[in-house]
Amino acid sequence: MIDEDGLPVRGLPAERVLEEVRALRGGDRPTHGGRLFALVFDPAVPGLDALTASAHAESAHVNGLDPTAFPSLVAMENALVGAAARLLGGGPGTDAPEVVGAVTSGGTESLILAVKTARDAHPEIAEPRIVVPATAHAAFAKAGHYLRVAVDMVPVSAETLRPDPAAVAAAIRPETVLVGASAPGYAHGVIDPVAEIAAVAADAGVRCHVDACFGGWTLPWLRRLGEPVPAFDFALPGVTSISVDLHKYAYAPKGVSILLHRDPELRKPQYFAHADWPGYTMINPVIASTRSGGPIAAAYATLRHLGEDGYLRLAAATRDAVNGLADAVRATPGLRLLAEPESTVICVAATDPELDLFVLVDELDARGWHTQPQLAYAGLPRNVHLSVTASAAPLVAGFGADLADAVAATRAAGPVRLPAELLALARSLTPEGLTPDLVAGLTAGLGVGSGDAADDGSPAPVPSRMAVVNTLLEAAPAALRERLLVEFVGLMQRPTWSRH
Repeated sequence: MIDEDGLPVRGLPAERVLEEVRALRGGDRPTHGGRLFALVFDPAVPGLDALTASAHAESAHVNGLDPTAFPSLVAMENALVGAAARLLGGGPGTDAPEVVGAVTSGGTESLILAVKTARDAHPEIAEPRIVVPATAHAAFAKAGHYLRVAVDMVPVSAETLRPDPAAVAAAIRPETVLVGASAPGYAHGVIDPVAEIAAVAADAGVRCHVDACFGGWTLPWLRRLGEPVPAFDFALPGVTSISVDLHKYAYAPKGVSILLHRDPELRKPQYFAHADWPGYTMINPVIASTRSGGPIAAAYATLRHLGEDGYLRLAAATRDAVNGLADAVRATPGLRLLAEPESTVICVAATDPELDLFVLVDELDARGWHTQPQLAYAGLPRNVHLSVTASAAPLVAGFGADLADAVAATRAAGPVRLPAELLALARSLTPEGLTPDLVAGLTAGLGVGSGDAADDGSPAPVPSRMAVVNTLLEAAPAALRERLLVEFVGLMQRPTWSRH
């Protein structure tokens, strides 16, 4: 039994508390084993979890707010930044010998800081703007929302999933402070034409940020293995900053990302400093002030333990897994690859309109394979995303068999067909018209719980079948979809006692 209140009157024994945590974790997706193709990244390296947990514990109480008090953290941060810089075309002996950076909590913080740095470099621009492809990560939009920077999105080709560099150039205005590109984009795993985008940005005198959060720690190793990886990093003179996540394909525990700048002068506007108050002078290189040293120490331990040879082996295993999974898709009637794999992503579309990919996601889930459905967008079809890790390599044959079986079951079930009145409702509702009660009733009618606790106090399970929900979300306009999910997550994120 889990108490409704997180603070008991009398403290509990340590083992009892751990039992509660394990019980709560029982309803989660598996983080290891290679069967979850999103959200987590598992290298299947024996002993790595124990090492990183120990390293995290050693520095968990170190506070990154004051580097003079805890020089160990600065040393580890500098080591991580140096490793990323050398991997991404910077450092001694390169055309970008002065690359500097900072460790952040994740790719979203890195992108927000990249936009913030570019914005603050131009205080004379009253209404700053950034230009990014339509496939750029949503964190660019979040940065624009938080920082009051307008986001100009350039459409991508339905065939190549890439933007036209000429269209990027045309979108640059006098108010543009940053141009973005992805290597690769998360959704489809496609690498933007970074060389051309960086060149048009440089011609316009605008910074160019490469979002390599997803591929920055895999593409260099794949290149060393002989794969045809295009230039995307500081080897290109127009690239002024790069973000790369270590908690993705560097296989460090969450959350650690790195934001790199081509030189110290470009980084200066990233800092926040404030002395006009009676307390200590605050200076922060990142958004957070207090930062635990635990994630940084865990990332440091991961890189030191795996080394270049380890990452080459993991990249080779991941490449083999990607190729095997792609072959399984090619061999399955009714399915196709939305894009040929260029890094670590498999993106699956349907050639048969009667083969409902949202149902297929449910069928794969029932067989223990957890994939990520992606809704149709601006002429791009709905598809299924798989982030492939090294741990999936031994499972390729089993996935191929289960995929064929899941496709057969999907055909037997037929596509989801929403009632006409529900479709009409989804298309006629306005975001302003949604209320928590309306959302609660709608989700309950679709079989989705509002997060109410079970009798034993544990969270309500998420429904195993989400095809109807995904179909409804796809039918709703983007603004309405956003509001629906805000209200739904708001229903989930409430203390247990507030739900009765």
